[in-house]
Amino acid sequence: MMRVLVVDDDFRVARLHASYVAAAGYEVVGIAHTAAAAIATCQRLRPDLVLLDQYLPDRLGTDVLRELGTDVIMLTAAVDTETVRRALGTGALNYLVKPFTAEQLADRLAAYARYRQRLGAGRELDQFEVDRAVAALHQYDTTAAGLSKGRSPITAQRVLEAMREFGRPVTAVEIADTIGVSRATAQRYLADLARAGKVELNLRYGTTGRPEHLYRWLGGEQ
Repeated sequence: MMRVLVVDDDFRVARLHASYVAAAGYEVVGIAHTAAAAIATCQRLRPDLVLLDQYLPDRLGTDVLRELGTDVIMLTAAVDTETVRRALGTGALNYLVKPFTAEQLADRLAAYARYRQRLGAGRELDQFEVDRAVAALHQYDTTAAGLSKGRSPITAQRVLEAMREFGRPVTAVEIADTIGVSRATAQRYLADLARAGKVELNLRYGTTGRPEHLYRWLGGEQ
């Protein structure tokens, strides 16, 4: 089973991301809240993958990325081009902008797991196999319309129309019930639309349990 270390300075967010990893079927070997703790934990536990925040109290995530000695996916609210370029240039395999859904993270983890599988140790690869491994990391790249490959533009249009009719932030369950799809399907389309800038994702924290994901249509062209 793939072993994952979660690194985030916010205790609550770290626990939330760890729960996403566990729900996707992977092992959370630890949680760290500082860069120093992340480095020490990597040296001790040797995880397969680190989910790394950029804004840590002692150092930036991009400053310690190479010191971790393992594969890294950035999970951060940093969206400036310099940070994104530096993260990818110093070895991050993927970059997921907060806030995101459990399904979005599960997609990235599944893509990374396929990448690892195709780069199994102990053998040489030809160009075709290298290309397949690299392509696996981009399994959930979006199309020009903002939808992941394989998504239906018609269904995306129905989601947007339903959101416009609600006229307020809605949950994936409300959209699913309105257009007649499963909650998981609605969540995936909402996540795509959020990445495309057509929908805004916010978290609403209650007194107990996981935060609720609320989606708001941003208007404009559908």
